[in-house]
Amino acid sequence: MAALGWLTPRRRSATARSVLAGEASAEAARKNQEAPAPVDEAAEPEFPVLGDDKAAAFFDLDNTVMQGAAIFHFGRGLYKRKFFETRDLARFAWQQAWFRLAGVEDPEHMQEARDSALSIVKGHRVAELQTIGEEIYDEYMAERIWPGTRALAQAHLDAGQKVWLVTAAPVEIAGVIARRLGLTGALGTVAESVGGVYTGKLVGEPLHGPAKAEAVRALAAAEGLDLSRCAAYSDSHNDIPMLSLVGHPYAINPDTKLRKHAREMDWRLRDYRTGRKAAKVGIPAAAGVGAVAGGTAAAIALSRRRR
Repeated sequence: MAALGWLTPRRRSATARSVLAGEASAEAARKNQEAPAPVDEAAEPEFPVLGDDKAAAFFDLDNTVMQGAAIFHFGRGLYKRKFFETRDLARFAWQQAWFRLAGVEDPEHMQEARDSALSIVKGHRVAELQTIGEEIYDEYMAERIWPGTRALAQAHLDAGQKVWLVTAAPVEIAGVIARRLGLTGALGTVAESVGGVYTGKLVGEPLHGPAKAEAVRALAAAEGLDLSRCAAYSDSHNDIPMLSLVGHPYAINPDTKLRKHAREMDWRLRDYRTGRKAAKVGIPAAAGVGAVAGGTAAAIALSRRRR
C-alpha cells in the first residue's frame, strides 16, 4: 500500500478498494475452480452413468438411427448387382414410398418388404450377402445415419456401456450397420440357412413389436443387465413394448402415436428431422408415390442407356 502514498486520501481509498476487489475476485475464481460444484438434489442425474456395467442401450434402426428403411436400401444395392428384375424394384419403390408418406412402420408393408428380400436372396450364400452388405452400407446407408442419434449411442459407448441395434431388418444387415457404427452388436430377424445358403424362409417370426421386447429381455438376462438402468430409443409406436421395459425410454423422430404416448408417460423426446410434417401437408399421397415411381423409372432408363 506504500506505493499509493502519492495519491490523495480519497483516491488512495478508492484504489485500495479496487485492489481488494480484484484480489477477492481472483481468490473466489480459484476456489470455484478447485472445489466441486454444489449438488442440487432436485436436478436430473447425469445420464448415461459412467462405468455402470449393469446398463446398456437399445436402438431401433429404421428412422431412429437411419433415415428410411434398411431393407429398402439393401434392395437398391441388390438391384444394382442384378439380383432381381425391374418389376421387383418397382415393388420396393412402392414400399419405401408408403414408409415415407405414412411416417410409420406398417406391419403389413414391412412384411411384404421382408418377403421380397427373402425370395431374392434364396439360394445365395450368407457370406456373399454379408460382403455385399458392407458395400451397400457405403453406397446408400452411411449418409443416412442421423447424427443426433449417433451422438446418443456414442455417449453410451463413452460411458463404458454396450449398445445394441434392435430391428426387424435381417440380422446380417443389422450386424453390418452395428459394426460400421462401432456398436456392440445387433438383434435382427434371422433368415434360415442350410450349409451357409439361404432357404428363403425365416427362423420364427420377424423381430417386430413385442418380439423386440422379448429379445431385449432375453439379452438383458444373458448379459446380467438391470433393465431399470438401461435405455431404449425408437421412432415407432410399435416399439412401445420395448421402450416400456427400460428405465430410460426415448422417443426419437416419433410417429404421431408414439409422440402422444411419450408425452403422456413423460418420456424424453428428440426429433432430428427437418420439415418432418412436409410429407403430410400439401403433398397428396398419389403425387408422392407418383414422384417415387417416376424417379425409379428415370433411373432405370438412364441405367439402360449407359449399358
